[in-house]
Amino acid sequence: MPPEPTRTRREPIFNLPPVIALSVAVLVAIHALRMLQSDAADFELILEWAVIPARWSAAYGGASLDEVLRALRAIAPEEALAPLQALAQYVLADGEGRPWTAITYAFLHGSWAHVLINSIWLAAFGTPIARRCGGPRLLILAGASAVGGALLYAYVNPLQILPMIGASAAVSGMMAAASWFMFAPGHWLPEGRVSEPHERQRESLSRIVRNRQVLIFLGVWFAANYVFAFVQPFGATDASIAWEAHIGGFLVGLALFPLLDPLPVHRGRKSA
Repeated sequence: MPPEPTRTRREPIFNLPPVIALSVAVLVAIHALRMLQSDAADFELILEWAVIPARWSAAYGGASLDEVLRALRAIAPEEALAPLQALAQYVLADGEGRPWTAITYAFLHGSWAHVLINSIWLAAFGTPIARRCGGPRLLILAGASAVGGALLYAYVNPLQILPMIGASAAVSGMMAAASWFMFAPGHWLPEGRVSEPHERQRESLSRIVRNRQVLIFLGVWFAANYVFAFVQPFGATDASIAWEAHIGGFLVGLALFPLLDPLPVHRGRKSA
């Protein structure tokens, strides 16, 4: 009797940690549900949950409606001035700051392309962090990076009346966190295999700034932010890119990750 053939184990196409799969599903589901609303209802939702820097400046910084209107007259094209002034009066009418929008804006996106791109980057950079640190620490990192992005955006654009949305600041924080260990040297594990990137000890800051791979990675990231924020090639975006939020999220992720990392910093020179 011939031996029974050995069955090969099938790996899933998308082997994502549960926290990443759930996060992507939530972002996609929220955008899909918004598509079922009327334009007017969706606009109200955006105004309620998005970051609007002028609202924060009026509530917490003492900025007046007149200051916001003067800023609009200085920069807005004539054909857009009237609707923007009406928007400013509507948004600032109740005087509320809505501080929770520093988090909630990250769950909203401007288009399917926007939410799908952020989901792809979330899966790419969130997965090694989730495997390394676990779901709760990943969510802390993402939330703090989102807040950092919102704060820097509002600081640079204090009288901006247009809403800012998207998970890009949170994703930028994950990218920064991953740069601590993604390019660290591998080492042999007791089970006889070379460590995966998420299993490697993070580099020290002095090693990071001397690591050519990290510098190239960061250089490409900053260049991409510049291109899409100021050049917008081939009509690739249908709205302006909040590069300030990306930078804010990145800096928070870079600073916070060593405090969340369960592995010690790499100090030796051994590599595989």
